[in-house]
Amino acid sequence: MPVTDIVAALNADDFIFIESGQVINLLSAIAATPIGNDQDFLDSWNRLEQDQYMADGGKYRKRRHATYAILNAGEPAQLMPYQPHYQTVDYNPLNGGVARYFAPILDDLHDSTALAALLEFGNMVFSQITGNHSWHIELHQFRIEARDGKLAKPTPEGVHRDGVDFVMVVMIKRVNIDSGATTIFDLDNRLLGEFTLRESFDMVLVNDRRVYHGVTPITPLDPAAEAFRDVLVITFKNRESV
Repeated sequence: MPVTDIVAALNADDFIFIESGQVINLLSAIAATPIGNDQDFLDSWNRLEQDQYMADGGKYRKRRHATYAILNAGEPAQLMPYQPHYQTVDYNPLNGGVARYFAPILDDLHDSTALAALLEFGNMVFSQITGNHSWHIELHQFRIEARDGKLAKPTPEGVHRDGVDFVMVVMIKRVNIDSGATTIFDLDNRLLGEFTLRESFDMVLVNDRRVYHGVTPITPLDPAAEAFRDVLVITFKNRESV
């Protein structure tokens, strides 16, 4: 699927699901090298740290966080000095209203060709839609664990907006879980789409100003075995509005 078709679909529907094979081909073309088999990139989800800010008391979420910026057209994204993640309670009624200092993302992700290609891909698509070429970007590595046979919530705040311009969600790995369906609603809370990210590099792009998104709880298929859902969430916001 060419980038022009992705731009058109996102413009028309305010979200688009792109299956793994198409994403890997796009990223490989951007990077000029094969993408999708970088084990260091994929394994970095095994070194996340416990989220200490869960207002529901849940211990099922691990994560790391970083901030990037694209300053001008044609420039690559650059890592910024560490800063906390902050959302107002309007966008995150569960965990918003406080500066959250998550563990920083490690070099195995920062240095990966896959991440550089993902950031450039987001810039290509979102800049064509908006005409903006200067972005505040936040990266969130998540692992949601369904422990001891209990359900766990990929989006504990429920169906929501993130308070940014665009959201990119990339599936990394699903292990021994059921459900975890992504849902998209318009601003009048009408369901627009529902699908499940299953394969590594399955992706959804969302216009956060125009639709809500959420993920249904996950449960383990085998309650006695490890069960988790790993994703990378990348948000883009016009730097002038930060």
